[in-house]
Amino acid sequence: MATRRKFLADGTKLMAGGLALSSFTESPFSIRSGGRFSPADRLNVGAIGINGMGFSDLQSALKQQGVNVVALCDIDQNVIDKRKKDLSAKNVDVSKITTYGDYRKLLANKDVDIVIIGTPDHWHCLQMVEACQAGKDVYVEKPIGNSIEECNIMVNAQKKYNRAVQVGQWQRSQQHFRDAVDFIKTGQLGNIRMAKVWCYQGWMKPGPVIPDSAPPPGVDYTFWLGPAPTRTFNASRFHFNFRWFWDYAGGLMTDWGVHLLDYALYGMQADMPKSVAALGGRFAYPDLLEETPDTLTTLYEFDKFNIIWDSALGIDNGQYGLDHGIAYVGNNGTLVLSRHGWEVIEERQSKNKVSKPKVNPSDNGLDKHWENFTSVVRSRKFEELNAPPAVGAQVATVAQMGNVAFRTGEKVFWDKAAGKFTSDKANKDYFVKAYNNGWKLPTV
Repeated sequence: MATRRKFLADGTKLMAGGLALSSFTESPFSIRSGGRFSPADRLNVGAIGINGMGFSDLQSALKQQGVNVVALCDIDQNVIDKRKKDLSAKNVDVSKITTYGDYRKLLANKDVDIVIIGTPDHWHCLQMVEACQAGKDVYVEKPIGNSIEECNIMVNAQKKYNRAVQVGQWQRSQQHFRDAVDFIKTGQLGNIRMAKVWCYQGWMKPGPVIPDSAPPPGVDYTFWLGPAPTRTFNASRFHFNFRWFWDYAGGLMTDWGVHLLDYALYGMQADMPKSVAALGGRFAYPDLLEETPDTLTTLYEFDKFNIIWDSALGIDNGQYGLDHGIAYVGNNGTLVLSRHGWEVIEERQSKNKVSKPKVNPSDNGLDKHWENFTSVVRSRKFEELNAPPAVGAQVATVAQMGNVAFRTGEKVFWDKAAGKFTSDKANKDYFVKAYNNGWKLPTV
């Protein structure tokens, strides 16, 4: 196992001389199976964006051997205060954690080895690239990028700066998902002519239409906007609800879609679709504040099969009695996969009998994802990452393609060789998002 000092020596000039270690907090998270890590082997984590999934990521990180939290960053001081209380309740000595409102100051902290990026989607690219430039290894939440060009930039940044980067598509590390793909590879399902992907989320709901207002005390709203267009603060566009607005995200398609479409692509061993068509709208909550469609059906065309995306807010009654899942429809049977497990439903007319396993989850996918990531951070064997930037970029691009088809109202075609749409309008309007307020799209 490489020591912490050894792999930090591979960092950029910003990290030169930065081997002084902060005090290690002995907490239940930091010690597993009775083993202790020397200071040279410990990994210090700094988390940027800790209101939602970023804090879930941090908790899984702290379950790994030798991992220590040294820094927290959020534009909302109320969130920082809450998370410090949450950590204190888990016996973490928060007096030894440095807090920031500006992520750039966290990146300059030479004690930080790993950066968690749990900010809204429109921040992912900028923060991931700058973290790599600063010599940090990075765990970045999905979707990896908020536009197709951002995805390309982030893949190139990992290669250029030679950092370990894991995308938060944790299903790539959960055993029953991996087992389902292994079953598909046996060929027992016969010719798979389509993969159906659905996501019906009854609990998800946009915010109400309310007047603009001043930001709450403790919130640096200007910094929260960052490269997004300047707008007056509105509580129904903030925190969790950012995902329903094009300025910051791409709706359910880039929220849950990158998890589920990922396994459709993975199971089908698919590259990029030839064409994409999409229909949908704001049918569930036309009176609430949202821009992205709450109901969407998207058809992806490949050479020998199709992938269908079907999503809806406000409904739980999805296909096969599940509110989400992937169904690989073969001539001999259909494999239905979700976070609840997987099973094979035999085709009644098939003469080729298939085994019909029914498998339940046996592990915590997020914890396993972090186990995989921290192992690679130490070994520097990047090829062993379960969700490297290339994996995240493919599915984020495919999800963006669905949104582009919806927003243009046209069937869009993909030029694989050029890595762009064949439509000038689609490329001009949707391939990359403009950066505002003095922020610049990273160049690598």
